[in-house]
Amino acid sequence: MAKLGLNLLLLLLSIALYMPGTADSAATRHSSTTDFIKASCRATRYPALCVQCLSGYASAIRQSQRQLAQTALSVSLSRARSATVFVSKMTKVKGIKHREYAAVKDCIENMGDSVDRLSRSVRELGHMGRTVGQDFMWHMSNVQTWVSAALTDESTCVDGFSGRAMDGNVKAAIKRRVVNVAQVTSNALALVNRFAARHQRAATATAKP
Repeated sequence: MAKLGLNLLLLLLSIALYMPGTADSAATRHSSTTDFIKASCRATRYPALCVQCLSGYASAIRQSQRQLAQTALSVSLSRARSATVFVSKMTKVKGIKHREYAAVKDCIENMGDSVDRLSRSVRELGHMGRTVGQDFMWHMSNVQTWVSAALTDESTCVDGFSGRAMDGNVKAAIKRRVVNVAQVTSNALALVNRFAARHQRAATATAKP
């Protein structure tokens, strides 16, 4: 009985000694990934927003350039979808002016196109696997083209509310929401471009005799 108690005590002691090390290791990995995200976000136009959007996904990103780009695209897609729903509700605002209503309808169409293109980008990057060479560049070109087009769609939506005749709560609310999506999409595009460039450089270096 005493031997059993001693064995149990030793087991509990070993667990207690192991757990702090595990916690320290996890904290170190998280800190390292956070530093990786911050360093990568410096390549974007809105670095503070980039860090804010991606820090919560550190455990999934680790230090993978591909996963960083994939996550950035997914965040952009999520915000674009949310903004599209928000804009759609603006058509039902009481007392909305005819020109505002027309601009809102155009914006809904633009944001729908943006969501479609970002969805394609997320799927394309996710299905690339370990493609290399010309196959890699072809897939990346698709992603870059679609994300650029999505950014144009978002900017077109905002431009539709330009002019003094559009001043009002509807314009302000939509512009605030869609501009945020455009900034997140801009950051995602920068990280996609960074991933593509780094992958290409690594492939070129490997191919050298």
